[in-house]
Amino acid sequence: MTTPEAEPTQPQTPDPVTMTAGHQGPDGAAGQDGAGRPEDRLEKAVRAAEQALIEYEIAVETFRVEVENFSRLHHQKLGPMYARLDELDADIAEAKAARSGDPEDRRKADEARARVMPMPGVEELFHGWMDGEGLYPEAAAMLTDQSVRPPQRVRPSDEARKLYRELVRKSHPDLAQDDQERDRREEFITRVNAAYARGDEPLLRELSEEWAAGPVREQRWPSKSEELYARLEWLSQRKELLSVVARELEEGAIGAMLRMAPDDPDQLLEEIAEQLLAQVTEREAELARLTA
Repeated sequence: MTTPEAEPTQPQTPDPVTMTAGHQGPDGAAGQDGAGRPEDRLEKAVRAAEQALIEYEIAVETFRVEVENFSRLHHQKLGPMYARLDELDADIAEAKAARSGDPEDRRKADEARARVMPMPGVEELFHGWMDGEGLYPEAAAMLTDQSVRPPQRVRPSDEARKLYRELVRKSHPDLAQDDQERDRREEFITRVNAAYARGDEPLLRELSEEWAAGPVREQRWPSKSEELYARLEWLSQRKELLSVVARELEEGAIGAMLRMAPDDPDQLLEEIAEQLLAQVTEREAELARLTA
């Protein structure tokens, strides 16, 4: 698994509002062109801010997909090992309580056993590696080096990433100029995001053709400076909301793991798996000594 090329873990873009400080044009000089009206220069700033926000949203969504995919692999590959460790901890606690007869040891053993007791609906909670009867055969096989069907990997191809970027830039709801057009774009972009999350390149191609064949509306930009300033303020608020999402993804457990090995997260999973297997071996040896 690889993180998005040329995209930092937490995407950064210019603040849409600060981009227009001093009513500067693209060349950085305020009013030096001597030709455009203030509304024209502000309109250019709005367009730049819109594109900056779209790029930021693309980066955040791409990272969200990476976190989701890595989280799925983490649960499928390491989940059985964590479950085995919890089971061994409960067995060890019960063996100690049986030897000592101490009520406190019995209480600890009961607590340890309660942590591994299956609950109704456990199949949904543990993503297909454990049910109400315990570990699935495939999950148990992971602990004994037996062959096992590898977990499904969802990795958008380079072409899928390219198609996704192009579709978002063209059809993003923030480019709509009226409510009807926004609704159409929001419905379409929802399908685009779903296809990208599944890495469905053929569907992304179909969506690209669908958009190209759809109604082409001439872009209309506000002419009043008050409306343009309001637009910039909305863009800035939207970026702040996206920043919160990006920060939560980055600071979460899975995001933190991706930061540890951005170039080869699969190898990180292998290393953690080796550590967990070593702990399983230690626990099994301890349990054997207690029950000998």
